[in-house]
Amino acid sequence: MNPLTTDWHFHTRNSCDCKGGALPTSMAETVAALRAAGVVDFGMTDHLHTPFNRPDIAASRREFDALTPSPHQHFGVGVSCVSAWELAEIAAGRHENPVYGLRSGGPAGGAMAIGLTAEEVEEFGIEYVVGGAHWPLYVPMEREAVIRDYHRQNLFLATHPLVTVIAHPWWWMGHWREADGMYRTDPWLDDFGRIPKSMHVELAAAARERGKRVEINLHAMVVNGTYPEKFRRQYCEYLAGLQSAGVTLSIGTDHHAQHGRYNVLEGPAASAGASLFEVAVGWLEAVGIQFDRLWAGPRSAV
Repeated sequence: MNPLTTDWHFHTRNSCDCKGGALPTSMAETVAALRAAGVVDFGMTDHLHTPFNRPDIAASRREFDALTPSPHQHFGVGVSCVSAWELAEIAAGRHENPVYGLRSGGPAGGAMAIGLTAEEVEEFGIEYVVGGAHWPLYVPMEREAVIRDYHRQNLFLATHPLVTVIAHPWWWMGHWREADGMYRTDPWLDDFGRIPKSMHVELAAAARERGKRVEINLHAMVVNGTYPEKFRRQYCEYLAGLQSAGVTLSIGTDHHAQHGRYNVLEGPAASAGASLFEVAVGWLEAVGIQFDRLWAGPRSAV
């Protein structure tokens, strides 16, 4: 029996990164697939990097409202840590089609932000917000600089009043990817110990004191076959350490509607011959994650 009965981070065909390639599945089809996999309580969280993506959230809300009502399905949103500078740049109309925000040109160390307001939370009926660091904010592509910047982003998200869940802390994509699609080196994929333990302690304290959840991201972290096995083992140990320190963890598959079927392993991990949940549960059980302590959702007390 699958002990992972919740999923608080997945994307529908309305999300900006689910609109290309194969025909995306409808929200209703994705929900049916979740339930077939044993997921009971869940919420969709399409991307809102900046207000440029606002029409995507409006479309997602319309499709959500067309579903058969259920107390087990919830409407969330996924935000990125961006900068106040880029929000001002986009609002001024200086950039054409900034689907993924602005990746360069801003001030390193400048004020951080998310592209979501309290008024929009009320307008769209957003029940919870998943916020993550998705790219460096204008720092050099050098290990120590990226580590410091990502820690700063994670702490910002952990203290933001609108953020409910800190998504996939220390996820990395893009730079330093090798020709075969693997990540083996910088910024921390050769050794998670490159990140100072003091940063983990600081983030755990911030999350615990402010009642934030930290995500166990299945596709992007735990079963990511483009990451070295050593790193993934270290990362699961890190998550177990957070839980031992009193941080509430949440489950998110980070499934994308155009990337195949729900609960099916993708890419290099597909050779495992098992489902996403079977493989992930094995990794998490090995480090002592307590499944009965996972976040139960936006209507739960913890």
